Amino acid sequence: MSACVPTRTPEEGPSRSGRPSSTPPTSGQQRPHGHPPPGTSRRFHIAGADLSASISVFLIALPLSLGIALATGAPLQAGLVAAAVGGIVAGRLGGSPLQVSGPAAGLTVVTAELIQHYGWRTTCAITVLAGLCQLGLAALRVARSALAVSPAIVHGMLAGIGVTIALAQLHIVLGGTPQSSAVDNVRALPAQLAELQQAALSTSVLTVAVLLLWPRIPGRTGHLARKIPAALAAVAFATALTVFAGLSLPRVDLPSWRSHALPELPHGPTLGLLAAVLTITLVASVESLLSAVAVDKLAAARKTPHVRIPRARLDRELAGQGAANVVSGALGGLPITGVAVRSAANVSAGAVSRHSTLLHGLWIAVAALLLVPVLDLIPLAALAALVMVIGVQMVNITHLRNVKRNREIVVYAVTLGAVVLTGVLEGVVIGIAVAVIVALHRLTRTRITAEVHEGVHRVRVRGQLTFLAVPRLSRILGQVPHDARCVVELDGSFMDHAAHETLHDWQSAHLAQGGSVEFTGRAGARISEPASETHGCCRPWTPWRNHHCDDRPPQSDTHQLASGLSSFQRNTAPLVRDELARLAREGQQPSQLFLTCADSRLVTSMITASGPGDLFTVRNVGNLVPPPGEESGDDSVAAAIEYAVDVLEVDSITVCGHSGCGAMHALLSSPAGGAGTPLRRWLRHGQPSLERMRSRHRSWARISGRLPNDAVEQLCLTNVIQQLEHLRKHESVARRLAEGTLRLHGMYFHVGEAQAYLLASSDEHEVDEVFHRVAPAPSALHGTRV
Repeated sequence: MSACVPTRTPEEGPSRSGRPSSTPPTSGQQRPHGHPPPGTSRRFHIAGADLSASISVFLIALPLSLGIALATGAPLQAGLVAAAVGGIVAGRLGGSPLQVSGPAAGLTVVTAELIQHYGWRTTCAITVLAGLCQLGLAALRVARSALAVSPAIVHGMLAGIGVTIALAQLHIVLGGTPQSSAVDNVRALPAQLAELQQAALSTSVLTVAVLLLWPRIPGRTGHLARKIPAALAAVAFATALTVFAGLSLPRVDLPSWRSHALPELPHGPTLGLLAAVLTITLVASVESLLSAVAVDKLAAARKTPHVRIPRARLDRELAGQGAANVVSGALGGLPITGVAVRSAANVSAGAVSRHSTLLHGLWIAVAALLLVPVLDLIPLAALAALVMVIGVQMVNITHLRNVKRNREIVVYAVTLGAVVLTGVLEGVVIGIAVAVIVALHRLTRTRITAEVHEGVHRVRVRGQLTFLAVPRLSRILGQVPHDARCVVELDGSFMDHAAHETLHDWQSAHLAQGGSVEFTGRAGARISEPASETHGCCRPWTPWRNHHCDDRPPQSDTHQLASGLSSFQRNTAPLVRDELARLAREGQQPSQLFLTCADSRLVTSMITASGPGDLFTVRNVGNLVPPPGEESGDDSVAAAIEYAVDVLEVDSITVCGHSGCGAMHALLSSPAGGAGTPLRRWLRHGQPSLERMRSRHRSWARISGRLPNDAVEQLCLTNVIQQLEHLRKHESVARRLAEGTLRLHGMYFHVGEAQAYLLASSDEHEVDEVFHRVAPAPSALHGTRV
């Protein structure tokens, strides 16, 4: 749901919501919200957490940028240019506020191949073209589709790149020079081992040792030491060793910026250049988007600081990455992508906005201009060891376990091997082809077995049930005796129409001949009841529709209640018993307070697709929230709000109105409210909604694309907005909103259309009074779920 009252963070720009003017809205024009009143000015404020986080990320990014530039064979300044541009341009324009961009190990192999084939200046031009492609993809809004690539392919690609990097850097660690391919590096390794250079090897060993042991230093000393990033500490120790021991080793050599190479027009085979641009675009985009999603998870999981970070806008992130690559290539920098390691460090360091990323880029630029004498002391062997460890870590054991658990180890292994042996683009294409073959094999591979145990015939179906399996399914079902009890165990996530018809027709015939049928999942949970237990004209959902079959005798209220309870105990209780037992042990932990009307047509669990333990629900006539201090004689709503916010610590509160609300109709019929009956006294809390609707100084609430159908619907919409204002006046709600740990939602449900509408986003004080239609979620598979 879109929050009605999101807590704004420093990186968010002015709100685009509208606010009614102080004069009657005769012309329909409204003063734009988000501009400061006359006589006031905006101040650029940087949080202390962002400043400290930017320094931490800078200390990590500086040696890594130099190391990656060394691994690609590019000028070392190119790594610093890319790091600075990634921080400033991608940090400012990207859609993931806490993601840190720069030169990444995932593009090392690709960039190294391009430099060998086309030279450095043409590689810069290819980077510019790849950035333009990313901008085009962002304009087409295809960023989300990039995440459809199988994780096994992505992790296999990154692991293959890591293996290639490690093999190449191992030669520099041993004092030699890497070859042009991973295969050549393996072949040259025996000769390199025979000609070890002790100075380079000792420097590299020290670098690796510090890098691995630094996070494991125990006690208070370790706590203080870990304030310095392990990568920086490793390079600093190695540099100090070579300087004080007087070791003669190749070192960083940053030439004058006056001689820095800039891009030239690409020259070479057109198809080869297109393939190069496509490869950079593919790898950089997928890695950046996956990193942005990972950053969202890290930011949501951290406990402090208590600042709500907006979720990544992937199309904007892709556009920001494209702009950064255009600028980086034009300035002679390496290709840029979102970097998971630096982004994770940014989140863990407590960053609260994109200012930390921007500042880290600024520190890189300052270091590149002012710290050249210090950087020139760093031995290349230390940078190579640093990058080699990163390459080894790219073969992630956790990813490997997940891939194995999901039975995609073949796709992972083939992609890894293909990337190492043929290259990144070719390896990914091969991985996709293998993934398609594996998926088709699983789709067509269905095992159907039958056995008899204690007189019960059990038919087991393993795998997806499609039309290809219908002949075997029909043959085995035909072998079940007519009057036998049969259990059909379905272990799959998809059943197409042909298979469903086959099962249904057989079930009808089997029941007609005196047999019994039960469909279960693999764990034995019943999926559906036999047709004999349900009347032919009814569906499982008809009881809550208040449906009555014409040929059944009328039932008393008591009998109907008992019948419904019996149906629950028979059909539903076995399916939810384990979950309810867990909730009974652990207690309720709902994520949302859902405040709605008592109208019987509003089934909250149905329209929100929620289950036990998800919603803390409060229902009353008119979904009203009395403001604190009102003399209502009923504190139940305020008590529920306090309990949900302070005790249960819900993340959000939703106020849900609905069409045809009887309470709103009563308000319109007798607006004075009157006195006497409890209902009249209660409806006085809706009087502010009526006054708001009739005010000439407020714009009308409306549904996106149309005006309300009548005055009742207008009041129903206005009432939701007014009750949200009442909510903000409650002390516990106001406190949590100020802390940024609570969100408010407005919702309207049109009963006749079975359509939900959500109130557009607002800031803490103003609401854009437009309810937007909620579109149905796309189905991943077409067919029958079992």
